[in-house]
Amino acid sequence: MEVWRIEGFASSGNNASEHNVSDNVSSDHNSSESNISSNNNMKSNNNVKSNNMKSNLEGSIHTADQLRHALSEPAHRLRRGQVIAFPTETVYGLGANAWDESAVQKVFQAKGRPSDNPLIVHIADLTQLKEVISDPGTIPGPAKRLMDAFWPGPLTIIFPAHEKLATSVHPGMDTVGVRMPNHPVALALIAEAGCPVAAPSANSSGRPSPTVAETVLHDLADRIDGVVDGGPCQVGLESTVIAVTETEGVVYRPGWITPEELQAASGVPFTLDPHLKGEGDKPKSPGMKYRHYAPDARVWVWWGDPVDVREVIAATIADHPELERVALICPADFPDVDGLSARWSPDPNAPYENGLGHELYERLRWGDKIGADALFIVGVEPKGHGLALMNRLQKASEGRQFHATPSRQEPSKPPLPGHTRRR
Repeated sequence: MEVWRIEGFASSGNNASEHNVSDNVSSDHNSSESNISSNNNMKSNNNVKSNNMKSNLEGSIHTADQLRHALSEPAHRLRRGQVIAFPTETVYGLGANAWDESAVQKVFQAKGRPSDNPLIVHIADLTQLKEVISDPGTIPGPAKRLMDAFWPGPLTIIFPAHEKLATSVHPGMDTVGVRMPNHPVALALIAEAGCPVAAPSANSSGRPSPTVAETVLHDLADRIDGVVDGGPCQVGLESTVIAVTETEGVVYRPGWITPEELQAASGVPFTLDPHLKGEGDKPKSPGMKYRHYAPDARVWVWWGDPVDVREVIAATIADHPELERVALICPADFPDVDGLSARWSPDPNAPYENGLGHELYERLRWGDKIGADALFIVGVEPKGHGLALMNRLQKASEGRQFHATPSRQEPSKPPLPGHTRRR
């Protein structure tokens, strides 16, 4: 397999126009600095499972034309049916030609993904919609307003699917989720390929999603044809997935674009799909049905007043001596807790939910790298941006998510199995 490193590129704001791809190309790459406090040295895992991996380093790239030229080979391979991982503003995607059934099947095989879990189709410009959705002329007004407000950006909208799409993109359904990523490398790659790209996250199914190319290589190096390395992703959580009519909208997967923002931009009310409450059986969107985002270490999440959360965490550690190595993810100013093997906090200069959202998936994997039996996470109230963050943590913890009980009451300690680490 091959790696194409395209350095120095990052997504701009959600409101960038699809006509300003060249403006995004020259944007600076700014990754947040994080403070790590650990009793163990955290080492990056550079083990790559393929002896045939080659790395192609591109020279200086300053214009949209230069970027598309640098991406000509991976784009050609995408078009011809190969599977290529690439960066977006949310997470790295594992891309295949959305018109090519054989190529799409390779994505499912590489990830070990359940065959009834639909894929999102990524486009580079609005002209591609005519061969992705069945009738672009009937797009509801609220959907058009949302596209104007948030494309390119982390918003996936469900539309009736075009018959040209590979059937495995939307298994058993007549709809498809579509988005335009807000990342110059992703936009240039899709445009150069000349086809819409079906892409779930570029990780083994069920594992935390990748926000850096090294994680893609760790999971999939011997299963895919190449990786475009565009540096760290800027958002860190997958897109918001919605459906919307002329009168109402439904959120199927929460993301960094909140229901309140959707309602304000579209002019119609939005509700959460019953799946987000554990109801229903057929997934209309990725990330709805199956265990997701989970490390090997067991995950527990508490949210509420910091004093109450600290009390419950301390009681849980004291009551379960079989937990030999407990790691904690928490705000920088969170009270000290005895009995920890490691502690990590995001940049204290940014809101906690922003820093945790940006770093979440790499921190879940960090728990495994340091050999944690259990990973305790201080969560946030599930509203606004916190809705998406707590949705991912609910999946990662397999439901072990709790609102901390006030100090004057009995702490709400979750039951812990005797063997807490997956083997």
